[in-house]
Amino acid sequence: EKEFALHYPLKRRPIWEFSLDSAIRLLQQQFHTQDLTGFGCENLALGLSAAGSVLHYVKYTQRAVLPYIHEIKTEHRDEAICLDAHTLRNLELLTQLNGDKKNSLVYFLDHTATPMGSRLIRRWLTRPLRDPQILRQRQAAITVLQSASLNQTLHGLLRGIGDLARILARVGLKTARPRDLVQLRTALTRLPDISQNIAPLSAARLKILNAQLGHFSQLCDLLQSAILENPAAVLREGGVIAEGYDAQLDEYRQLSEHSDQWLVALEKQERERTGISTLKVGYNRVHGFYIEMSRGQADAAPAHYIRRQTLKNAERYITPELKTFEDKVLSSRSRALAREKLLYDALLDHLIQETFPHEDQQCTYLQALQHTAAALAELDVLCNLAERATTLRWVAPQFTQTNGIQIEAGRHPVVEQISTDPFVSNDVLLNAERRMLMITGPNMGGKSTYMRQTALIVLLAYMGSFVPAKSAILGPVDRIFTRIGATDDLVGGRSTFMVEMAETANILHNATAQSLVLMDEVGRGTSTFDGLSLAWACAEYLAHQVHAFTLFSTHYAELTQLSSKITGIVNVHLHAIAHQDHIVFLHTVNEGPASQSYGLQVAQLAGVPRGVIQRAREKLAELEDKTMLPPASSQVRPRQMDFLQTEKTSQILALLDTIQPDTFTPMAALEMLYTLKQASESN
Repeated sequence: EKEFALHYPLKRRPIWEFSLDSAIRLLQQQFHTQDLTGFGCENLALGLSAAGSVLHYVKYTQRAVLPYIHEIKTEHRDEAICLDAHTLRNLELLTQLNGDKKNSLVYFLDHTATPMGSRLIRRWLTRPLRDPQILRQRQAAITVLQSASLNQTLHGLLRGIGDLARILARVGLKTARPRDLVQLRTALTRLPDISQNIAPLSAARLKILNAQLGHFSQLCDLLQSAILENPAAVLREGGVIAEGYDAQLDEYRQLSEHSDQWLVALEKQERERTGISTLKVGYNRVHGFYIEMSRGQADAAPAHYIRRQTLKNAERYITPELKTFEDKVLSSRSRALAREKLLYDALLDHLIQETFPHEDQQCTYLQALQHTAAALAELDVLCNLAERATTLRWVAPQFTQTNGIQIEAGRHPVVEQISTDPFVSNDVLLNAERRMLMITGPNMGGKSTYMRQTALIVLLAYMGSFVPAKSAILGPVDRIFTRIGATDDLVGGRSTFMVEMAETANILHNATAQSLVLMDEVGRGTSTFDGLSLAWACAEYLAHQVHAFTLFSTHYAELTQLSSKITGIVNVHLHAIAHQDHIVFLHTVNEGPASQSYGLQVAQLAGVPRGVIQRAREKLAELEDKTMLPPASSQVRPRQMDFLQTEKTSQILALLDTIQPDTFTPMAALEMLYTLKQASESN
């Protein structure tokens, strides 16, 4: 570890004393770059690896040994499809736009049996992989699970596993509670049945997972003999270690729980030995255990009896045997608790430190169990995806190295489930000749649904799942961008249009020829001419410069002219039929532009008063007849372009770029000044 990487020169403090975010910012300043990939950081979340101090940082902040962390994996950006925060929100993968988890994609997709499976399916969904080989292995496993009809059986077995990953983390930290070990024991008892069910299956990924499950019969027997069937919730209450596991603990418990039986036996034994029929064994809190006899019989007391207390009519004695028993009984409860804690800690240490052969290599029980937990989580996700594919009638997509997206009869996985009407499926075709679909049609016609379902089908395919379509053939996709919806940022002081333009700028700067871009009604947040101009320019840039696969929806009919000007732009529209004052949405995607927008019909459908609708019709007729143009004698309103500066100084700026002030002689400077003057006059 180099000193410049571990110590920030201005602060003179070890970098691990900072928070993770602060440390990353300091490293960025140190290296004079926002991108730390050149220093071994493919992922900013592991920014400290640039200084080689990730584990050092964690150990320093946690102040503890971390046996459950035994490897760090670097995630490369090109391994997965990149999804920014806007895309995650707009596609409603984890939550709806209002923050509600219900009716999100994961709400219908996640029927996993274990918490760790639920976390993994969210991981797959938000980080879809780009490696076709891994995706085909997942598809093959799903297909085999479908054909074997094992979903219900495996789901039942997995449901009893619990959150094994979290339990193992608590074991590694030695904070696991007794019932965590009971759950671990239950999970281990189910492993043979799970392995027996998936062993005959031919899918390569399932065979790998089966081998990764491992066999822990000895550990299962150990937990069975060490932990009670239903132990106390916390260790401090006792009642955790099973009877017969430790002889010394059993003795303490016997003394604590059955001391009265020993005293009865002692009393009988001493009566027979001394011949004193009135002898009895008793106890009080002041003097403890004692042997009591009447004063008349005190002379017959054996020599080894030690007088402890004299009463009016009785004498009380103690013997070495009784004294030893007293010490054991009075401390047996605390000793039993201490012994249980010692045995429990030793059991955790056994899990953490004991070596165990797993997958032809030596590792600790903890590491082997972590591999098992990962295998169970993946098996849970694959079973869940197989069940979803069967229940929802999804099909396996195909992957190709040819750029493009071809979906036949695609459906929206969420809208299809919540809609009371039959969902209308539609095709999508994007290839070298059709890189942008200019989508027009009425509001509520289904434009946004059509765009979102395309992105969701791509996402589901690249997480390894089947997709809601009749068929799907997908080429390489590196990123998915979305510009959907209209919201403002009150806290940040940004208007709706500013938010829209910021998202648009992000897309234009970062999209590539293998990106899927969803642009929904760009430019609607400002004036008509401004919005139309921006939408036109954005569409031109995406089609002509970026060449990204784009679904571009708009209400600007003028944009449909782009299909005749730029190769790769194709017009499609969502079909609707207007009958008198009513409109019927057919939700079918047809080639060509929409004939009209049906805005007034949608407004009437939304409940706008009839008088307002009638007045809107009158104004619409006036606008279409161009009767609102000002007379020739009136003052013409200035155009907006008149307020914008034109770029007349481009030639002057080009000349200025060629100037090298440090090498200029006075004569050369004078000549350049004349040249600039001449260029200014020519403009």
